[in-house]
Amino acid sequence: MYFWTLKTYYLKRLFAKISFILLTLLLFISCDAVKRVEDDERLLTDNTILLNGEKIKKSKIYNQLYQEPNARLLGFPLQLHFYNLARPDIDSILISKYLENEKKRKNLSGILSRKQLDRYIHSRKEFNEWIKRTGEAPVIIDEEETKKSVNRLTSWYWNNGWFNVETDYEIKPSGRKRAKVEYSVTTHQPYEIDSINKDIESVVIDSLYDAHQAKAKIKSGEQYRTLDFNAERDRLTQLFRDRGVYYFDQEYITFNADTINTDHKVNTTVIIKNRKVSEGDSTSRVPFKIHDISKVNIFTDYSYANRNQPLTDSANFEGYTLYSFEEMEYKPEALTDAVFIKPGTTFSDTDRRRTYNRLNSLRVFKYPNISYTPDPRDSTRTDLIANIFLTPQPKYSLGFDFDVSQSNIQKFGIGFGGSLLIRNVFRGAENLEISGRGSIGSSTDAAASSDKDRFFDISEIGADLKLTFPRIFFPFKTEKFIPKYMSPFTSMSIGVSTQHNIGLDKQNLSGILNYRWTPSRQLSNKLDLLNIQYVRNLNVGNYFNVYRNSYNDLNQTAQSPNVVTSPTYLDEDGDLIIPKGAENFIRDVYNDTGTTTGLNSTQRQSVINIRERKNRLTENNLIFASNYTYLWNTKENLYDEEFSRFRFKIETAGNALSALSKIISFDKNENGNYEVLGVAYSQYAKTEIDFIKHWDLGHDNIFALRTFGGIAIPYGNANSIPFARSFFAGGPNDNRAWQAYDLGPGSSGGRNEFNEANMKLALNLEYRYNLFSDLNSAFFIDVGNIWNVLDIVDDPASTFTSFSDLKDIAVGSGFGLRYDFNFFVLRFDIGFKTYDPARDEGSRWFKDYNFNHAVYNVGINYPF
Repeated sequence: MYFWTLKTYYLKRLFAKISFILLTLLLFISCDAVKRVEDDERLLTDNTILLNGEKIKKSKIYNQLYQEPNARLLGFPLQLHFYNLARPDIDSILISKYLENEKKRKNLSGILSRKQLDRYIHSRKEFNEWIKRTGEAPVIIDEEETKKSVNRLTSWYWNNGWFNVETDYEIKPSGRKRAKVEYSVTTHQPYEIDSINKDIESVVIDSLYDAHQAKAKIKSGEQYRTLDFNAERDRLTQLFRDRGVYYFDQEYITFNADTINTDHKVNTTVIIKNRKVSEGDSTSRVPFKIHDISKVNIFTDYSYANRNQPLTDSANFEGYTLYSFEEMEYKPEALTDAVFIKPGTTFSDTDRRRTYNRLNSLRVFKYPNISYTPDPRDSTRTDLIANIFLTPQPKYSLGFDFDVSQSNIQKFGIGFGGSLLIRNVFRGAENLEISGRGSIGSSTDAAASSDKDRFFDISEIGADLKLTFPRIFFPFKTEKFIPKYMSPFTSMSIGVSTQHNIGLDKQNLSGILNYRWTPSRQLSNKLDLLNIQYVRNLNVGNYFNVYRNSYNDLNQTAQSPNVVTSPTYLDEDGDLIIPKGAENFIRDVYNDTGTTTGLNSTQRQSVINIRERKNRLTENNLIFASNYTYLWNTKENLYDEEFSRFRFKIETAGNALSALSKIISFDKNENGNYEVLGVAYSQYAKTEIDFIKHWDLGHDNIFALRTFGGIAIPYGNANSIPFARSFFAGGPNDNRAWQAYDLGPGSSGGRNEFNEANMKLALNLEYRYNLFSDLNSAFFIDVGNIWNVLDIVDDPASTFTSFSDLKDIAVGSGFGLRYDFNFFVLRFDIGFKTYDPARDEGSRWFKDYNFNHAVYNVGINYPF
């Protein structure tokens, strides 16, 4: 432990020195930002846009400009100065220094071979190029680019209804070889939509247009916007293709906007021509028609290699025809249930899209191919045959993972695991996942005395079994409120794990019956109808070895001069014997009997608090819960930098068992709580609300916000929340100025090794920006804490009783580095205690704001 503390101390000192050296170096090299700017050039220092004489700051307007100043960090063009470190004439410098300088060349020839010398010169060139690539070249004002920016500004305002907009620019020198550009925009009166007419040739299209005109994106009386016309084109295209017009394309839609002598009004005409058909060398136009699906063929094992092979198996089910090149491995109803294209219905593009999505979500097939061909049996040429080609994924898939970790209970740990995925287990597109995991580690505490001489003295092993069905299993049909286009799934899983010398050595058995469905791309729902967890503590006698802070407080009380403690509770050093001595001492104090006497009221309350926490953390848990999670996420892909995410979760536990207790005579324990299989079941209600918002500020600058609120209230058969369902604060994904489980509750100062509570509030703010290439950085502020409320804890410092307790919200701030490896981000954050509620009031701000008291966090990917 001393070695670890000493090593941490020197790491902090080293980091502080490196930071000082880097800052000094940056200040030194930043003396001349225009060192790579020629005498007849100007470095762009600022862009200003004046709208009708007033300066504006809207980023979407500034994004129209082709040239922007070099990126700045706190007003400092770091990447520009890094670029300036590179030598523009590196080739001539190296030739002169190493090849033309005879004396230098002779000296080097005695050390390096010619090949080694060439390699060294090449490495110098590569390093110089790396500096250029990593840095940012000076942005030189280009008047042609400026004129293009003016045209783009004109186009932007024109497309938003200001047809008479006037734009201009002026380049204003602002120092030696520096200048800024000032753009001026005069909008004049905007144009608005007046009349909306139509010129539609096909009767079918005309009828559909009239029937859905109320949902038009172009509305009379609104200001003209080109994006509204684009949205209307997309709406009409989707409308027609969803109503059977298979051959329709948005290129058939045009708009005529008349603004001649209209007094700033736009008279709009929607023009839709007939379908263009080519036959040989001639082209003609024919009216659009409504197309129906006459037949749906599903090829269950298609591949490019067997495309010309004969089909050997087939089946018919509810109008669908299924084919297979080998013996069919799927139940027909399993595949047809995932297909929204139905024989005898009208063609719909939405049905095709939903079919793609549903088949992909099964994780059984590769990306499917759906094509339509005219039915040769139909003389009207309106019937279509839908062909769905499915290529199966491999029956079995193996996966492995490995990681190295460090935490507050282990100074070094190795984790490993593996999984086996078996697809289409029962021929109904079901998936069975079998996984195992294990870890070994070296503890930070000699809690397990029997293994104290072993480096790897803690371990965990577990296994999970999960079976997923592509439908909702329920006693009654759920199709009316969870239709199959929502991609419903049912999962049944069981898991078991056991820990050795981690805390109290636990065995964990869990079982989950889960439903999930996705109404839209942004919205998803998850319901755990049953979420059962049984936790058994195997080594309760080890409690005071693990929770040393509690033991030290208890031992200090027992050794107080005013306290008389039985000598049989103490060892030869006068310390409480673990576990019997400590347990007997607590029993005497709680029952106010025995040979332990002399405690004052404060000491007695402290012992009672230790007893309550020990009982809660050593009791076995039976959690029989149900929960529902609502998730709204506008993030479309991994690289989407601007999005919102809202999550709401509610969970209740013990209600079903409570109802059964009124029918079945469950046993009661000494506290009057009902027990099932010898364990008092948990009963509580818990809710969580989590909101995340990212704003893209341009130039790889992101502002991110997260808010979280959660509370869990015990009732009925319980007076506390199980440890596994409690909240904690601190750590690399929470308040980074405190280590995980170190913050709170309230102003108590984190007296315990694992501090948790049943109420939590948190707010995180983070500004992210790019430093060089794939190296990013961030400044952050983390706010929040945990409290106990309406449970067994009555310590005033740990409980939340009124809004005045919000003064105990902790504030951490700091900065960090992040390196983007494309498939994951490696994160290093440094958090400083900015406002510490554990300190006395009046001395909470910035008292430990230094590197010696900082918390260093390493994480994978962004914290939120």
